[in-house]
Amino acid sequence: MNEKRKYYRDVREHLRALEERGKLIRIKREINKDTELMPLVRWQFRGLEEEQRKAFLFENVTDVKGKRYGMPVSVGTLAASTEIYSIGLMCKPEEIHERWTKAQLEPIAPVTVRSGPAQEVIWQGKDLLNGHGLEMIPVPISTPGFDNAPYLTSANWVTKDPDTGIYNIGNYRAQIKAANRTGGLFYSQHMAEHWKKCMAKGTPLQAAIVVGVVPSLAYAATAKLPYDFDEYRLAGGLAGEAIERVKCITVDLEVPATAEIVIEGVVPTDSVEPEGPFGEYPGYMGHRGVAPYLEVTCITHRRDAIYTTLMSQFPPSESSKIKHTGTEKVIYKYLRYDSGNPSVLDVAIHDEVSGSGQAYCVIKMGKEAGRDAWRALNATAGFVGSFAKICIAVDEDIDIRDPAMINWAICFNVIPDQDVVVAKGKSPGLDPSAYPPGVPSHVSRAASTSALLINATRPWPYPPVSLPRREFMERSKAIWEELGLPKLKPRMPWYGYSLGAWTTQDEEEAELALKGEHFVTGEKAASHRVKP
Repeated sequence: MNEKRKYYRDVREHLRALEERGKLIRIKREINKDTELMPLVRWQFRGLEEEQRKAFLFENVTDVKGKRYGMPVSVGTLAASTEIYSIGLMCKPEEIHERWTKAQLEPIAPVTVRSGPAQEVIWQGKDLLNGHGLEMIPVPISTPGFDNAPYLTSANWVTKDPDTGIYNIGNYRAQIKAANRTGGLFYSQHMAEHWKKCMAKGTPLQAAIVVGVVPSLAYAATAKLPYDFDEYRLAGGLAGEAIERVKCITVDLEVPATAEIVIEGVVPTDSVEPEGPFGEYPGYMGHRGVAPYLEVTCITHRRDAIYTTLMSQFPPSESSKIKHTGTEKVIYKYLRYDSGNPSVLDVAIHDEVSGSGQAYCVIKMGKEAGRDAWRALNATAGFVGSFAKICIAVDEDIDIRDPAMINWAICFNVIPDQDVVVAKGKSPGLDPSAYPPGVPSHVSRAASTSALLINATRPWPYPPVSLPRREFMERSKAIWEELGLPKLKPRMPWYGYSLGAWTTQDEEEAELALKGEHFVTGEKAASHRVKP
């Protein structure tokens, strides 16, 4: 692989990079995809710290009926941790923010090529019903004991607006229903607008499900972008070079040339059918409902294809990490650039501690943000979908990825009757608090909830943070390390600093204490005695 490149050509290069970094575990023993595979990977999200998580490649996959698959299964390769996510972008974790912002401001259009490995093997017509349909793909059951079928969780649906031709790529679950049919839960997504336009024209919607794409494309497909922002262009911006596409065999679409698997088909617009239940991102089973479905017309794949799946369901998960890491950068760009709010410095959406992956949003504001904090909060409440249900604005010295610091800001910067607002009209997504049991998923998504907005920026200058000044903490840290004590993981704030409310007298008396002259301060106090 050319080290000067800023992107991977295909999944193979990406897997090699993970393995070279010690982030890929190859499982050679036989693993049942329906009962063992996802529970095994789930353990690292329920029993390990984030930095210990790895990607997995299962090389010997079977199912509950004893069928053996020649196609290996990878999971956790895209976003098992922030570090793994950064490997996907060929950057450091702290560079993800800059990479995403630049990609949105400077997207790169895709290019069409004549052929690609995604179409090395082609199955269509009777082939799909003779062992070369969806059943040849080792799709795991994500939530064994509760899901009603294997679901594609890394399904990147490719469609285009029938009027403008602008592409959309979105990651939506797909229930495996037959050798040539999948479900598609995209009712509240941009793909639904394409589907509705085709319905008005009386025609089916052409679609392709792409599995096993380069990380930049997978990351773009899971972010919440404006309707007319082509994800191919964003993926090009993230990669630093145009994404190569090839024309599909049976539908009028173009798909990534180096993908592992492409499922082509049409989505009828004259009927829908039952879909679900399936384990979902709030940490509960998604309700049963009705949804559109894909009638498969062709499946193409690489000769030695690898099936990529996402660990979804209960947060934190690979799904929550991949969604929030990209979308928080989209919200940042939306607030700072599109809404013209230069006080916005950063945005974080939490999944590790809050257990949401999209509902809990924190905005870092610059000095003296004032009314800009409320501008940012209100704009975020109106952001697309169910993101940012709980939205908090904090000062720039607050680590917006540390729940302890966020809670510190809320506890001591907020006057509840002045700094807390409930904004109505929020989309609930699959939030079960917004609808009772038995409500179908397609109905629940049309319900309404609200957003909780908290302005936790300081209302005026505060006294200094009550920790030793930085030079004293740094000196003591050197002594700590000299003594061979356990390795430290400093978390902000780890030293004291001024927040404006600190007088010259305060500074002078603190310096006297450091010189051992505190009796001088005591004598001064005695000279200023007053009657109680």
